[in-house]
This record gives sequence, structure tokens and C-alpha cells, in this order.
Amino acid sequence: MTILAKEKIKLNVKVKDKYEAIRLAGQLLVDAGHVPLEYIDKMIEREEDLSTYIGGGLAMPHGTNASKALIRSTGMAILTVPDGVDFGGDEPAQLIIGLAAVGDDHLNILTNVAMLVSEEEDMRRILNASSEEELISIFEAGMQE
Repeated sequence: MTILAKEKIKLNVKVKDKYEAIRLAGQLLVDAGHVPLEYIDKMIEREEDLSTYIGGGLAMPHGTNASKALIRSTGMAILTVPDGVDFGGDEPAQLIIGLAAVGDDHLNILTNVAMLVSEEEDMRRILNASSEEELISIFEAGMQE
């Protein structure tokens, strides 16, 4: 199972709030076998402690430190939300990346994703992706290690 797969991507979703977005991203991680169902509650708990809004329209919800033991494998779930959803930042999040990472994988992923979306052009291409495959290719090109 790769970190990214089209089954873990939902394009152009509408959500009523950040908790719905987190549950949706979390469920994609559960369905892919990266985490058990209770990890979603830990993602919500983490969000209540401190917003996972990073800036530039990106939020990266993930579980609490205590929930790391629940993670079976590293994975990412991606939602594009053209209308945006309020994560408590200075602008709405339009790209939500649910993250479950084994060990220190999350640091590497966070760095790579932050670099990718810091380029306005790349962020625009991500938000305008017309298929899951197109989105994956943008990420794979941008996340070379």
C-alpha cells in the first residue's frame, strides 16, 4: 500500500465544518487499513487541542501523540474543498490532508507537503485537479526525497 492511492482521495467535497472534514479524511485512512476506527476520535481530539491548519489553505489533521501506537502503516488521505472550510486559520482550508504516520515519517511528509503547497502554482494545480490520478502525479512529482 502506497502512501497515496486514488481510494484515499476525494475531490471537490463539501463539508459543513472542520470536524466533518476530519472524519471524512480519517475514514479514508481507516478504509485503507492504515488505522483503526478509534484513530478518527484521536484526530478530533488533536484538533481540539491545537488547530492543524498550517497556512496557505492547507490543514493536515492527524492523531494525538498518544494515538501513535494505533497506526498500522503510514498513509495520507486528501480532500479538496473548493469552497474552503474554517480550521481557525486566517483563511479557509481548501486542501485537507489526513495523516497517519509510523515513527518519524510524519516529519518528512509534513516537510514535503509544506514545500509542495507553498508554491501557489502547485497549490492551484492541486485544487484544480480533475482526477485522482492527476492529483497523485502532482504530489509524487513534488514529494521527491
